[in-house]
Amino acid sequence: MSSKNLLVELFVEELPPKALKKLGEVFSQTLAQSLKNAGLAASTAAVTAYASPRRLAAHVTEVAAVAADKPVAQKLMPVAVGLDAAGNATPALLKKLAALGADASVVAKLRRENDGKADVLFYDSLAKGATLADGLQKALEAALAALPIPKVMTYQLQDGWSSVNFVRPAHGLVALHGADVVPLAILGLTSGRATHGHRFEASVDPVVFANADEYATKLASEGAVIASFAERRAEIARQLAAAAAQAGGKPIDDDALLDEVTALVERPNVLIGQFEEEFLAVPQECLILTMKANQKYFPLLDAAGKLTNKFLLVSNISPADPSAVIGGNERVVRPRLADAKFFFDQDRKKTLESRVLGLAKVVYHNKLGTQGERVQRVCAIAKAIGLQLGGETVAVLAEQAALLAKADLLTDMVGEFPELQGTMGRYYALHDGLATDIADAIEDHYKPRFAGDTLPRGQVGTIVALADKLETLVGMFGIGQIPTGDRDPFALRRHALGAIRMLSEGDLNLPLNALLAAVAGVFASVDGFKPAEAALADFIYDRLAGSLREQGYTAQEVDAVVSQRPQRLGDIPKRLAAVRAFSALPEAAALAAANKRVGNILKKVEDSVDPWVDNALLKEAAEIALHAALVDVVPQADAAFVTGDYTESLQALAALRAPVDAFFDGVMVNADDLALRANRLGLLAKLHLAMNQVADISKLST
Repeated sequence: MSSKNLLVELFVEELPPKALKKLGEVFSQTLAQSLKNAGLAASTAAVTAYASPRRLAAHVTEVAAVAADKPVAQKLMPVAVGLDAAGNATPALLKKLAALGADASVVAKLRRENDGKADVLFYDSLAKGATLADGLQKALEAALAALPIPKVMTYQLQDGWSSVNFVRPAHGLVALHGADVVPLAILGLTSGRATHGHRFEASVDPVVFANADEYATKLASEGAVIASFAERRAEIARQLAAAAAQAGGKPIDDDALLDEVTALVERPNVLIGQFEEEFLAVPQECLILTMKANQKYFPLLDAAGKLTNKFLLVSNISPADPSAVIGGNERVVRPRLADAKFFFDQDRKKTLESRVLGLAKVVYHNKLGTQGERVQRVCAIAKAIGLQLGGETVAVLAEQAALLAKADLLTDMVGEFPELQGTMGRYYALHDGLATDIADAIEDHYKPRFAGDTLPRGQVGTIVALADKLETLVGMFGIGQIPTGDRDPFALRRHALGAIRMLSEGDLNLPLNALLAAVAGVFASVDGFKPAEAALADFIYDRLAGSLREQGYTAQEVDAVVSQRPQRLGDIPKRLAAVRAFSALPEAAALAAANKRVGNILKKVEDSVDPWVDNALLKEAAEIALHAALVDVVPQADAAFVTGDYTESLQALAALRAPVDAFFDGVMVNADDLALRANRLGLLAKLHLAMNQVADISKLST
């Protein structure tokens, strides 16, 4: 059956720019998959997505006008029900066949097959393949229904009575199968072969397509529109690089901004604008943010990464003389920059310390009090951690940084640009003459803000960031605000991962359980707070295990280490390396299996078993040999463990394989003599303790 290429375009009013890329992908993929499911498009059909501010389109290769007929096997009923004793059709069978569009003439052709219970009648037929008109209508409806639209518009059609729902009003529909129009109707539109190009720069209106394959080229040549999102994005990136080189700088790297601008223009034209150098006295983060967020400009940086007074704008028109476009954008950005300068100048008239009292008027959580109360708790936690890690000097710096860390929330700049919290605090702290360690800590205490973000740059910053995250975690768990499923309104998973990274990558000597208990202590005066350290510890170790698996460790390696709940998280990478090295030993599998067996034996004992052995009660040669091996191996393993050489500690266990195997082959643990039994259980407890210091190696057993 011959096939042709298909083009479908829905022409609409301006689509939401931040959603356009995803809308284009979902529209094309859903449309093509529906056609494949209907047998109208080949499984090898290539799909090309198009998405511009005013259109969603898809080009699909190898699409048939009619799908091939499909054999259908219809299960009818048991033979005993469908045929009488003479083999004639019963009324029940005839009624069933009639419902399927068949009559008594097919009875002789019915297939009999046993379904495991009884012989059953089957009616084999050929289902007519769907026509492209029917299949594409369903595919288009499915594509529109699948679009990730958070809110739809309701708008009237031209008849003045009917209304439809869609993300934006739709004004045109193109559907071409080769050179033929496929008759479709949706959103009050009927399909044709014409669309509209650029609002101002199209050389022809409407743009009429002779066939499906000339869509992109003709829309570009006559309609002045680059229909492909990817091609338009690449063209903007190319023009940005060229314009930046001409201006002697480099554009800021921001993929999200590039995607958004791509969704705002149909034929991009990058131009260079500039503003007065006096604005560069304002922190560059403020200027960059206002240009990006409010104007969608690409600020230009010099070779050192410092902001210049030039920016790149992406225009949707290309006049012969662009001066009016450039001048208009320069006039628009100037008030924005002036606002930033005003906020910065006004904010510096008050010190950060003078703003701290104002935090008592800002509600943090109705059960946990104000931001002021929260700051006091973070100060107490930071001071305690500082004393433990660096002594009095570090504790004083950490406490002061924690006191001031949230003060910039009350500044005009952060009120206008919440994204700058912390960043502005650092600038204002330096302006107030505070130490660099304190200023850096104010900015860094939010870090890491996301996966892959940098950690705080200094010890004071790490302490305040850790205190801030632990206060949030312990506080929220203490009032029952525990994440469930996808719900995590207070970003506790992110806070937990941030704390894990600081404790682990910083190798901080802060045992987790003691740390959580100390933090819970600062909530003693909070009504309704109930310590939940155990649940929080479980939550943290779960996040840790997931993070380690993402880093490439196997589930068995992670389980072996994390199940032991190491209190110092900085030890975990070394323990994992030790487990990986141990797993490569020829003795590893047997020892892991033996450890699992020992654990199961000890679990069945009602009372706890002390790891203690009475030499006088060692009777069998195998148990004497195992005890002797433990006496020799345990001191070696313990010494390596104490020095943090976990690899050596685990590998020392390899010498136990032969005596352990011999013990299980030749010794009855549950002896009738209760004293012998207790002594052998004590020997196994001693073995279990020795084998599980670094990790639970039974987890390596398959």
